[in-house]
Amino acid sequence: MSTAHESDGALGDLIDPELPAATYVLEPDVVEPLTRRIVTSHAAGTHRSTSPFTGAPLAAYPVSSPADVATAVERARAAQAGWARTPLRERTTVLDRLGALVLQRQSEILDLIQMESGKARRSAFEEVADVAIVCRHYAVRGPRYLADRRVPGMLPVLTGVRVHRRPVGVVGAIAPWNYPLSLVLSEAVPALLAGNAVVIKPDPQTTLSALWVAEVLQDAGLPDDLFLVVTGGGDIGAELVEHVDHIAFTGSTATGRKVAGRAGERLIGATLELGGKNPLYVAADADLDTAVPGVVRACFSNTGQLCMSIERLVLHERIADAFLERFVEAVRDLRLGSELDYTADVGSLVSAAQLERVTAHVDDALAKGARALVGGVHRSDVGPYFYAPTVLDDVPADARCATEETFGPVVSVTRVASDDEAVRVMNDTEFGLNASIWSADVARARALAARVESGTVVINDGYASAWASPAAPMGGFKASGLGRRHGREAVEALTEVQAVAAQRGARLGVSLDSLYTLGGEAPSRALTVALGALRRLRLP
Repeated sequence: MSTAHESDGALGDLIDPELPAATYVLEPDVVEPLTRRIVTSHAAGTHRSTSPFTGAPLAAYPVSSPADVATAVERARAAQAGWARTPLRERTTVLDRLGALVLQRQSEILDLIQMESGKARRSAFEEVADVAIVCRHYAVRGPRYLADRRVPGMLPVLTGVRVHRRPVGVVGAIAPWNYPLSLVLSEAVPALLAGNAVVIKPDPQTTLSALWVAEVLQDAGLPDDLFLVVTGGGDIGAELVEHVDHIAFTGSTATGRKVAGRAGERLIGATLELGGKNPLYVAADADLDTAVPGVVRACFSNTGQLCMSIERLVLHERIADAFLERFVEAVRDLRLGSELDYTADVGSLVSAAQLERVTAHVDDALAKGARALVGGVHRSDVGPYFYAPTVLDDVPADARCATEETFGPVVSVTRVASDDEAVRVMNDTEFGLNASIWSADVARARALAARVESGTVVINDGYASAWASPAAPMGGFKASGLGRRHGREAVEALTEVQAVAAQRGARLGVSLDSLYTLGGEAPSRALTVALGALRRLRLP
């Protein structure tokens, strides 16, 4: 690992070179200002995170108790009332400043993201760019998403109806470790825009990144208690569901089902981004010069620990051999490393548990007859949790990696004889989060995309052009989730819809109630005539 003078980071000397596994990677004067922001009574103990790059202790911080979660939500609810009354222009100004500050202070958060998650710096920068894009989008488009709407009333002219969007109150978010900046703020930004408060429960491994977000939000002008952080494991996440008015969860499908079940019992909204087994089809007419580097990024960005990462390559048999020859060579050339700079292409897996999962999937496939075209080995020479980018061929249908999400740098290959067969293979999964199609004919690719059962389908790209288009909703079909993040849909999920209908003619004595005073059949006859006239005029 590089030291501060060797990197472009800003967190000082990182580790004792003589005792790398016995000293904390981060000095207390870096950690303590961040951990002061945790909502905790210091009664639930502490958690110690470790560096994926070295296995050395990274930082220790206090854990929240269930009572602390209730306290955090209570504080957030008290602050939210004033925030909801704050003019929308002031709320969007805070978000715009946030995006600018993240860009200006990127060296700080890039270091933190790398040290907590183990990812390569280029993958970490994707989070910085994403936040800047999302903040700017909602600062500009947010007022349009929240604008009142006039809709046709019961009786033209006499009845006026307006539809308003009101904040739900306190939004809870349970954020994962793989994108500790993006996935915290992709929930928080639209929630804050809409006038809500936010309580975040980050993954224990990446808590410091969430606390850095809290610091920068305050610097951007967000009032106190509108973005609070509670810490801990699954029990604290479950407790958060018990108190908030909407829950956003990113994680496994199994846990997502439990979150959805409890949210349903409480009759609160839930936004769930869950598992995926994402396919990528290279059609017979694809430009391989463009496709090969793009597919490499689609499969191995963030060490494959990306919800939208490609894990299944579907190759038309006419180009399969030529594609694989070039693809395998490009994968073999990927550089693994732990430097806090841009020299490495692929970083570390996040933990021993993640390494164990990836290793188990590959070993199971090889034992059942699959072939590793490249990779398939634990790269302990680079660091404790590094695994070589791996391409598997001849993977049998009963192999774990054929159907289960691996969430690591492993991709399997399937050959098909036609576009129709490709669509069948792509849809042959319980998941439906992201898919990719590579073809020289975009119109043809769009027609294929319409047949793919996936929340996003990206043409001639792996994932970035969909994720980085924040006006477009992002989420999953089938077992990949409920609801959407990004776009208008995210704001709508975090607001309550209120319809206000006004009888304008009441002051003139012309209203439905005045009609009913006629008695007998007269009201029915009059309404029948009126409804017939509206129908002939094709008025809604």
